[in-house]
Amino acid sequence: MEALVLEQKGVLALRDIDLPTDIGPDDVRIRIHTVGICGSDVHYYTHGAIGPFVLREPMVLGHEAAGTVVEVGGNVQGLAVGDRVCMEPGIPNLSSRASKLGIYNVDPDVRFWATPPIHGVLTPYVVHPAAFTYKLPDNVSFAEGAMVEPFAIGMQAAARARISPGDVAVVVGCGPIGIMVALAALAGGCACVYVSDFSAEKLAIAGRYPGIIPVNIGGQDLNDAVQAGTAGWGADIVFEASGSAKAYSGLFDLVRPGGAVVLVGLPVQPVSFDVSGAIAREVRIETVFRYANIFDRALQLIASGKVDLRPLITETFDFAESIAAFERAAAGRPTDVKLHIRMEAGGH
Repeated sequence: MEALVLEQKGVLALRDIDLPTDIGPDDVRIRIHTVGICGSDVHYYTHGAIGPFVLREPMVLGHEAAGTVVEVGGNVQGLAVGDRVCMEPGIPNLSSRASKLGIYNVDPDVRFWATPPIHGVLTPYVVHPAAFTYKLPDNVSFAEGAMVEPFAIGMQAAARARISPGDVAVVVGCGPIGIMVALAALAGGCACVYVSDFSAEKLAIAGRYPGIIPVNIGGQDLNDAVQAGTAGWGADIVFEASGSAKAYSGLFDLVRPGGAVVLVGLPVQPVSFDVSGAIAREVRIETVFRYANIFDRALQLIASGKVDLRPLITETFDFAESIAAFERAAAGRPTDVKLHIRMEAGGH
C-alpha cells in the first residue's frame, strides 16, 4: 500500500510499502480518513529518535487517526461495516502485569503506532483490534475523531492531578498538548487555568476559551500572575507541558502548599529539580505517559459539546501533500496548533 514513509532522519517518501493486511477474528479493517500530525511524528522526522526509541529502518508515520470500518473479524461485536471510528494507537499485551494492574500504557510490550519499529497509519487501510476501536457519535467529525488521541493525554493528566471542583491550575507550555491539558483540566472541574508561553499567537488561540488565562512570559512573570490571582496562596495544580528544561526553574514556586505538580512534557535534556522546594510544600508529584482506560471518556466529552477542539485544527492537507505537511509542521509556525492530513475526500 502507498504510505508516508520516514526512510531515515530527515527523509520522507510517499511510496508503496508492504504492511500487515491479515485480519484476525478480533480485528477490524479500517479505511483511514484523517490523520493528525503529532509532535512525536515530527521529532522522529527531524531527529530520528525519541529517547530509547530509535529509527533503524523505514517506518510509516502517524498515530492520531479516524476512519471507517470496512471489514470485521468473526468475533467482533459492537462494530459493523460502515461505522465511523477512531482508534487508540497503543496495543498492549493484555496478559502482562501492567495490563492486569490497569496501567497498560506503561506495559513494556505495548505496540504503539509510529513508534519504532511499529508502523503508523498514514496509509489508506489499517487492521486494528476492535477492543481499541471506538465508534464516533454522529455529531463528531472525522477531524474531531483524529483529535481524541492528543486530547486523551490531556485527560490522563487531569485524572492524575485528582482535580477538586474549583481548583486553580497552571499549565506551563501552550503547544497542542498544553492546550489539551488546559481544556481537560477545565472539563475536570478547575475554575480557571493559567497557561504560559512565549508565543503570543498560541496564547491568543488558547485565550479564546472561557476559563483559560493566557500569560506571555516574554513580558510578564508567571509566578507574579499566579500569586496575584490566588491572593499569594499559589495554584492547586501545576502541569508542566512544555518539555523545556528551563521550565523547571521556579516550578515549585507556583504551587500551593500540599498542591500537585503533574509532569507531562518530555525534556530532551537533564533538568534541575528543586527537591527542597517540593519537600517544603509537601507537593504531590505525578507523571503522565500517554493514557490508559481514558480514550472512550475523551471521546464522550468531545461528543457532549463540553470540549470543542475544532478551533485547534489549523489546516488540512491532502494525502498527496503529506511531505509538505510535515515540512510545515517541522517549521513550527507560531499560528499552527494542529495540522491534519486527509486520506480521502468527502465525509464529515
